[in-house]
Amino acid sequence: MATFVFGMNLSLDGYVDHDAFAPDPVLFQHWTRQVRGLAGSLYGRRIYEIMRYWDEDRPEWSPAERDFAEAWRRQPKWVVSRSLASVDPTPRLFPTTSRRRYTASRHGMTARSTSPARTWRRA
Repeated sequence: MATFVFGMNLSLDGYVDHDAFAPDPVLFQHWTRQVRGLAGSLYGRRIYEIMRYWDEDRPEWSPAERDFAEAWRRQPKWVVSRSLASVDPTPRLFPTTSRRRYTASRHGMTARSTSPARTWRRA
């Protein structure tokens, strides 16, 4: 069985502005190694949309940024979203209706409806 690792940016005030700073080279290399070691990444819509920054090469990138982008592009990605109809170029979309069905099945229940007024019953 695989290990699920949860990681995120965190600040004292609960807000991280990705446009306000860039990590130093040593920290950036650390995160590149971390990404290379992952079997894949699970994102919500907002973070996935931020991470799309790495989908296309940019002329201003340093070699370290290109290295990170390459590592990020290679890994499988899953996106959980109610509002996205599709994702590009390689991630798989995991609609919240699928998540609700999975959660229900883990508790011995099945979903009878996917509407907001859904009902649940024991399997």
